[in-house]
Amino acid sequence: MVDKIHLWPEEVTESNGSVIAAVTAEGPAGDRTRLWYSVPSEYRPALTKSSDPFVVAILFRVMRESADLIVHGEASPSLLRNLEEFQAAWASWRPDRYTKIEVVADVEREQPRTSNPDEAIAAFSGGVDSSFTVFRHRTERCGRLSRTLPAAVVAQWSSSAHEVNDAIERAADKSAKMLASLGMNLIRVRTNVRERGDSWHDAHGATIASCLMLLQGGYAEGLIASSRPYRNLTLPYGSSPVTDWLMSSDAFQIVHDGAAFTRSEKIRELANWPEALRYLQVCWEGGQPDRNCGRCEKCIRNILAFRAAGLGLPECFEQDVSDSQILNLSGLGGAQIGENEDVLAAARAACISDSWVDALEECIRRNRAQETVKNPTENRVRQAIKRIPGARKLSQFVRRRTP
Repeated sequence: MVDKIHLWPEEVTESNGSVIAAVTAEGPAGDRTRLWYSVPSEYRPALTKSSDPFVVAILFRVMRESADLIVHGEASPSLLRNLEEFQAAWASWRPDRYTKIEVVADVEREQPRTSNPDEAIAAFSGGVDSSFTVFRHRTERCGRLSRTLPAAVVAQWSSSAHEVNDAIERAADKSAKMLASLGMNLIRVRTNVRERGDSWHDAHGATIASCLMLLQGGYAEGLIASSRPYRNLTLPYGSSPVTDWLMSSDAFQIVHDGAAFTRSEKIRELANWPEALRYLQVCWEGGQPDRNCGRCEKCIRNILAFRAAGLGLPECFEQDVSDSQILNLSGLGGAQIGENEDVLAAARAACISDSWVDALEECIRRNRAQETVKNPTENRVRQAIKRIPGARKLSQFVRRRTP
């Protein structure tokens, strides 16, 4: 007999200027977990009446536990249909971790489309990818792909609907200033859905999508900024153009945005946005969510991308990096190596011959060698593809690394 996890929706409540939507998830052994989202009361009219956000938020858990999901509320049949293929992808990529399960709802009903069909929202972290997405849409730099973006969502992971770490609030304040310069509002969505114990590498796209779907009563689309470009796709990965769109329903589309651009290309575009250079937040490893540490791999990579674009050190970084810091980077995964290779290529294309370029090239060479030792099969495939005439670029698509 297949185990079942039940979702029991709660009545929406309101207090202290916030409105809270929640469900109780009941496991096969009778264990109960409460999942909730909290948004400012002014956005209550945009809250969906369906359980769609919670279905997406808990999906990786039920696939991991091989338990069918029983929703004691409404769910969109179009979403459930798309999630069949979403699950098929992940069960194929990670059969050791996930099993395709069945989702059944007491009421299957499509949600009404918003009265604002031309308006979308975007997930916003304050980093390069999400900043590029909101900037290019608000300034109409993406032609026919342009969306009307009146607001963006920042997800604040919290164990309390009414309390958030001061540093997290300061980081959100910086994001609000960035968006205000474009005439946009910042919607702070507090939630505990990240505390389920899922692999963040796998589940972050679904978690972010669930926060956007919560507000489908007021918007027609939710944009998730690409974190990896088409030329450097690494699968399986929690957010990709392959699977993000499969978290859509007829009433609300999830859009994977900006994968045609490398990080260096995005940074060159952000040079036209002064508030981005002042407030960008790329680092989540330094222990201070409102500051870039300037020492981790991600900080160093972004600082070098600014150099490659001929922009120097932006105000959002308090200190520059040295050649020795670049050379000391170690233990990089395939995707990180690929990102740094893009920065190196941008620097070479700009005819930059400073010592940091040589340091980066040596760093990449050493980390690629270490990665080859850890993943010998992957390296054999890469080398075989390189020997195919005219297929050198295809090697960029085999950077598959199991976390």
